[in-house]
Amino acid sequence: MSDADLKTRVLAASPFIAGVFRRQADWADAAWSDGSFRRQLPAVAERLGAALDGLGDEAALMRELRRFRNRELARIAVRDIGALAGLDETLADLSALADAAIDAAMAFVARGLQARHGQPREADGQPATPFVLGMGKLGGSELNFSSDIDLIFGYTANGDTDGARGISNEEYFAKLARDTARLLATPTEDGFVFRVDTLLRPFGSVGPHAASMSGMEDYYQTHGREWERYAMVKARCCAGDRAAGQMLLDHLRPFVYRRYLDYGAINSLRELKGLIDRDAQAKGAADNLKLGPGGIREVEFIVQLFQLTRGGQDARLRDARLRPVLRTLGSSGLLPADTSRALDEAYVLLRRAENAVQLHGDLQTHRLPTDDAARAAFAAALGEPDYATALAPIEAARAFVRREFERLFAEAETPAATPAFDAGANEAWDVAVESEAALGARGFGGGTAAVAKALADLRQSRLMRSLSDPSQARLRSLLPLLLDEAARQPDPATAAVRALDVIAAILGRSPYLILLRDSGVARAQLVRLCAASPWLTALLARTPALLDALLDPRLAAETPSRQQLHDELDTRFERIAADDMEAQMELLRRYRQEMTLRIAACDLSGSLPLVQVSDRLTWLAEAILARTVAAARAQLAEAHGAPVNADGSAAAFAILGYGKFGSIELGYGSDLDLVFVYDCDQPDAPTGGPKPISNAQFFARLGQRIVHYLATHTPAGRAYEVDLQLRPSGNSGMVVSGLASFARYQRDSAWTWEHQAFLRARVVVGDPALCAAITDVRRDVLMRVRDADTLRREVVDMRTKMRSNLEKRAAGKWDVKQAEGGLIDAEFLTQFLVLRDAHGAASLVEYTDNWRQLEALAEAGRITAAQKDDLLRATRAYRGWLHRRALQQADGLADQADFAEERAAVAARWRQLVLGEAM
Repeated sequence: MSDADLKTRVLAASPFIAGVFRRQADWADAAWSDGSFRRQLPAVAERLGAALDGLGDEAALMRELRRFRNRELARIAVRDIGALAGLDETLADLSALADAAIDAAMAFVARGLQARHGQPREADGQPATPFVLGMGKLGGSELNFSSDIDLIFGYTANGDTDGARGISNEEYFAKLARDTARLLATPTEDGFVFRVDTLLRPFGSVGPHAASMSGMEDYYQTHGREWERYAMVKARCCAGDRAAGQMLLDHLRPFVYRRYLDYGAINSLRELKGLIDRDAQAKGAADNLKLGPGGIREVEFIVQLFQLTRGGQDARLRDARLRPVLRTLGSSGLLPADTSRALDEAYVLLRRAENAVQLHGDLQTHRLPTDDAARAAFAAALGEPDYATALAPIEAARAFVRREFERLFAEAETPAATPAFDAGANEAWDVAVESEAALGARGFGGGTAAVAKALADLRQSRLMRSLSDPSQARLRSLLPLLLDEAARQPDPATAAVRALDVIAAILGRSPYLILLRDSGVARAQLVRLCAASPWLTALLARTPALLDALLDPRLAAETPSRQQLHDELDTRFERIAADDMEAQMELLRRYRQEMTLRIAACDLSGSLPLVQVSDRLTWLAEAILARTVAAARAQLAEAHGAPVNADGSAAAFAILGYGKFGSIELGYGSDLDLVFVYDCDQPDAPTGGPKPISNAQFFARLGQRIVHYLATHTPAGRAYEVDLQLRPSGNSGMVVSGLASFARYQRDSAWTWEHQAFLRARVVVGDPALCAAITDVRRDVLMRVRDADTLRREVVDMRTKMRSNLEKRAAGKWDVKQAEGGLIDAEFLTQFLVLRDAHGAASLVEYTDNWRQLEALAEAGRITAAQKDDLLRATRAYRGWLHRRALQQADGLADQADFAEERAAVAARWRQLVLGEAM
């Protein structure tokens, strides 16, 4: 098509563009002659910046903004009408124009505000910066020719400006938002730049014109409504501080995308679409390309259906752009590939038709033209000879979209399940006498009364009385399915009662009721975990967010590796401000709970042996401790400066794990036995920060902050209980020890029982050189020559004291840990042999766990293979049994007849190897 033919078509298609050519004839003539319409130009922000350069007068700026906008619309329109650009380029160029205009207007307003009030600053003195969220089509980079732009203005943090006429950041950024919108939207003789709508902001028309990042997070998490959640699917930071805007959107991701298959969104979407339909019909929507049957909005709703129900699981669906998501739906099988392609083709056709309608007079309209002149222009814009020819494929596309929309929304509602337990559950719910008989007949046996009582308690609970009718209906449809699942467990009544405890805890959280009703995988996982352990039941009831993890069918088959545990926690920490201690502490607790659940699920399924369960629980603690140390150390260094040695090198810090943490034998409820050590050759010298303290004080505070991070009780509980009693001099000693004093204490002052504990200690976090030095101290102390008789007496005396103080007794029972021949005897026996013989065999102190120490003793010839096997067999049996008892929240008392062989073997080896009795 020649330039003359193209120009003729453009002028026929758009009186508005014709007016631009007429009013800016010099520019139009130059653009046609130099081929500007047929080639890509530099980025719009660069060209707009050049056009506005040097303009300090508001009237001049407004005039040039509008003239530039009209020129850019004309350029984009020529390329669109002449098929020189595809739809994606057209919409992206229109969106980029809006981005650049918002940035330019906001920068101009900011210069004026700062001249009067100074730079806005956060509480710590850092500059506070604005950002703008583009919503809807602007957010999706899909802006049409004459669209409003929906904007939400925000800023990084509260504070005040630093000028002589200082104002609060809240007031400053509100002025910035209002004046930016005014510069863009006020009509002048040159028109407007963009109509601006800010009603999507928090609290709508009654909310502040700009909100802080923390204020927005609080709003959406506390007050956010379903429609606001859907709106955020199309949010994008389009101007200002892009990094801050993206950080906010990252933080809001859990609000927008549920981690489970969110079928509850379907009904809400359907209701929202019904409201739109009724409003459109009242206004006559048959010819509306956007809101009418089969229109653009229905394509958007089809895509949003999948984004909202599955976007929490599939990151590819979290794209604000519609067409890439449509392609993902086809390639992933969520939609048939041919349906995905047909919907995409329909969307392209409808959006081009919408552009053609709006190009005619630069009006925000979506209606098909009715007069002959407008219809002729419409046909010209689409490159068709007449209106009827142009309309035919549009009508076919709308009919197809409508069919797919009705089919998908009709099929999306999960059909009500009607399991065998439906009647029985209803009877149980009514707490009638026959309900127990019905439940008993279906397999609940002797526990029938307990199940009926649990259902009755649920019905009569305070939360139940406050539930809405829809939530009560969801609960009634869930209960039969839950009871049906419980009946498949070895102990159906226990499984049902425990699962109902979890249901009672989540009654007020409708999304979780929907999750369990609609996902058989999640429901089965819940019942199985509850059946296996009251400890896990309590964890799930206390932390309902963990229910999201039940959707993953790999829950009971795969656990993260050591590196994955560190990497995932680091990734999650990156989304939180470095100084937000409260958010960091909550994250640590949630992370431990989530990963513990994954480990427990694999443990109960049999896919992880006991040793690997302890490994993973220990790795998890290491990851959490490492991240805690990094966060706490960075915060203290920011406030006080980092401690250094006399030569300027960084002072070092490390943590030893003792007990089960040190021996890599953590259980589900284990606390952490920790000892803190630092190395600095000038402990009394001040740190170099804004609030200097001595280097020794820095490390003391670091230890205290680490304990605070881990052990403080928050709404999410504790990360870990922390025990510092094994530090030098116990509770009377310093929280953090210098390396020299730590080594001196271990060599000169520590009791034998402390060296026994040292056998199970290892460095778990720290600077490498200090870690190596501590390891050397441990090796030197443990490998010293000891008098065997003195060592024997001290070990036996300590074991006797422990048994008298700690052994639990009950008729017909014995304490598997503390009784004679129990687990502690086996451990003390091993520690005695290692301390006695390590001076001649360094391999004996290489490992910290009892099992490998026994292996090393056998390899060094200190015990026989038979002695090693007896002790290992007993240790494994005891630990496995105690581990299962911990999951059942049961004590460590076994029947007298249990473990008779193992108990006898340990007692015999104690007499032989410790007391020296002949066998």
